[in-house]
Amino acid sequence: MQMGDMANHAYRNSETHLTMQVVNHVRSLIEDGTLHPGDKIPPERDFAKKLKISRASLRAGIGHLAAMGVLNVRHGVGTFVADGPPTLGTEPLALLSVLHGFKPWQMFEARLILESHLAALAAERGRDEHFTALAEEVTEMYATFHEPQEYLIHDMRFHRTIAEAAGNPILAVLMETITAALYEERRRTVERSQSLKQAAEIHREIYRAIRSRNADEARAVMEKHLKLAESAQVKESALSKAGSKRIAAKKKTAGRKPTVDA
Repeated sequence: MQMGDMANHAYRNSETHLTMQVVNHVRSLIEDGTLHPGDKIPPERDFAKKLKISRASLRAGIGHLAAMGVLNVRHGVGTFVADGPPTLGTEPLALLSVLHGFKPWQMFEARLILESHLAALAAERGRDEHFTALAEEVTEMYATFHEPQEYLIHDMRFHRTIAEAAGNPILAVLMETITAALYEERRRTVERSQSLKQAAEIHREIYRAIRSRNADEARAVMEKHLKLAESAQVKESALSKAGSKRIAAKKKTAGRKPTVDA
């Protein structure tokens, strides 16, 4: 492993540790009854100070919890514990650091196999409350495609809802693990995305196929979505790396002392 890769790996591990610190703290507050469904979490500044982390790290942890359906972020109002939040099991979180070593094509291959079938099952087994939740997430995606980090939360919640609607808890746990890793990876590059409106539109197509109980169509549109998402992810990653290199080059240039002619 080269020095740059080692530094990047160490940075990601540090970020993951801070994210999990927030996740575990919120989990303990829910488990001991300090926080209940519908409760508003402390203000960002106070919460970050209590955990002794930066507000940026706190936002990453809150974003993770929102993507997992544990918290609801209401713009201009605050962040609240979701009604009937899902159990924050340890298995997906324990695998999170391991999954940071995945190759993008491996993740998308796994998603293609799993999510295309989940979409078909959701069309066959989904209930009205699932369809309502999917519609709400699509609406939020259209409302936030100019705010990539917010959009990403609703994107993740959309896919989680499909997994729930499929009616198989084993598949739902597998999807939860993938979603956790995917969110952590994608939030680093999503600001570079150039196709979030197009992505919102194809999510709407998936929703319509599931709502109309067309399993074959739901499977086909999900496959189409994931193939487009893989191409978009490659572009986002390339732009992100190029941007990081430019910043590093500017810092290096700025750090050089000017030469003085004799």
